[in-house]
Amino acid sequence: MRLMAMACCALGVAAAWTARADQLVDIRHKGELTCGVLATDEPMSFVDPQTRTIVGYEVDLCRAVARKIGVTATVKQIAVGARIPELQQGHVDLLAATLTHTRQREAVIDFSLTTFVTGQKVMVRRDSGITNLPQLAGKKVVTVKGGTQEANLRKVVPSVDVVTFETAPQALVALQQHKAAAFINDEVSLFDAYAKMGPAQKDFVILAQNVSTEPIAMGLRKNEPAMKVAVDAALRELEASAEAQKWFFKWFGPGTRLQYPTRNFKIESDRVPD
Repeated sequence: MRLMAMACCALGVAAAWTARADQLVDIRHKGELTCGVLATDEPMSFVDPQTRTIVGYEVDLCRAVARKIGVTATVKQIAVGARIPELQQGHVDLLAATLTHTRQREAVIDFSLTTFVTGQKVMVRRDSGITNLPQLAGKKVVTVKGGTQEANLRKVVPSVDVVTFETAPQALVALQQHKAAAFINDEVSLFDAYAKMGPAQKDFVILAQNVSTEPIAMGLRKNEPAMKVAVDAALRELEASAEAQKWFFKWFGPGTRLQYPTRNFKIESDRVPD
């Protein structure tokens, strides 16, 4: 009886461990991969005004991972500050949400291979007289809540006064309404917002100096090794087939608002800022 009880207990622990640890099995069982995306960060992920569906570079990556796993992809819009909690609480299976890979975040989630490399820059009003980052000392700078922008800017300008908003467009409006001296955001998003300004561009300028370099990656739940292997394998396959480069130029290359002439990275490794 005692041996049978011990055996049953051991089997129960093993079953619980399997259920807890093998997210990939669960995803294949339900036949669906749910990706958390921002949907407000063109061209990474945004709502197409014609179809009213969420599209973008990271949405394409999500769908490619789903195909590799053998399931369908579903995208769910989430807020910047809610990205990691949504993943940890199981509301999404994977983050494809302009997520910078940092050592601090490694304590709570895992990351895929780097899928994009960008920087963070600052936009100011042309009549502000600000031409470099040190001139932001003591000035009010706006950005989006829950990102790495505030911490990175404080490393360069410790005395800066940072005010955060729920979304990047809200922060940009604050700059346009003279409620701040500058707006900091990821380079891609900032140049895209600038391109949309039309004639109003003449009133603003993006400073040349980068605040930081940002390796963007997909976010994964902690301690799900099979899931990470599957995601990284899908990304490597995209790079080897040149599909990743095709999608880069589709969303960022000549013919788009951003007009990137080249791609200066490959999806092949993990990159973490020092």
